[in-house]
Amino acid sequence: MIQDGQTVLEKFQLNKDLGFDGMELVSPSNLDLDEVMAASRETGMPVHGLVNQKHWQVRLSSPDPSQREQGKKILDQCLHDAHSLGGDSVLLVPGRVKGAEESHDHVWQRSIVEIRKSLPLASRLGVRILIENVWNRFCETPEQFRDYLDEINSPWVGAYFDIGNVRKFSPPENWIRVLGNRIVKLDVKDWGKQGGFCKIGDGDVDWNQVREALAEIEFTGWSTAEVSGGNRERLAEIAERMNRCLAL
Repeated sequence: MIQDGQTVLEKFQLNKDLGFDGMELVSPSNLDLDEVMAASRETGMPVHGLVNQKHWQVRLSSPDPSQREQGKKILDQCLHDAHSLGGDSVLLVPGRVKGAEESHDHVWQRSIVEIRKSLPLASRLGVRILIENVWNRFCETPEQFRDYLDEINSPWVGAYFDIGNVRKFSPPENWIRVLGNRIVKLDVKDWGKQGGFCKIGDGDVDWNQVREALAEIEFTGWSTAEVSGGNRERLAEIAERMNRCLAL
């Protein structure tokens, strides 16, 4: 996402200079964790969490038990990596509804079984597993998402709520109020029915209403831009739009 800067340190420093408060990386990755930690210490930019970048391909909802087992091992690696970097969360997409062998009920039941296997590790490391709402045909109402999280019933599992993703289905402020304090972190982007995903502030998200709902649930967590990146100019624009829309 960060096109300018040759080294990890230079990329961290650039984002700090532009007013960002921290970083979120992916796992598994080919980054040197020692290099990342050195950049974090030198710039004072924490790595607040990681995104499991394999959850679409190696799904916890797969009809293949060996795939589910591999997905659980990848999730565990993400938890270890997040802990090593000082992060407190791993973003997880729990599965994908794909047909008769991977139905909504399959995604629900299979993913919960696998996530629960990783809860002792999450607790021991102090890293939460945060479920993101995406276009995977799963839990497309806030009530379903709430009930899914409540069935897992663990303080080590919460919501990584994506503001832009749900606008396709219903106003995000409604989701925020239903999910309440289950929301731990936010992905920030915008969506408009005329053109799909767009720059933050240019879509159909009512940011005034979103801010009001977040205030009502007393949200205070991290907000991460999940948009297309670019050079310094583009990153500065993202920071400005986030600050404006979230009134930071």
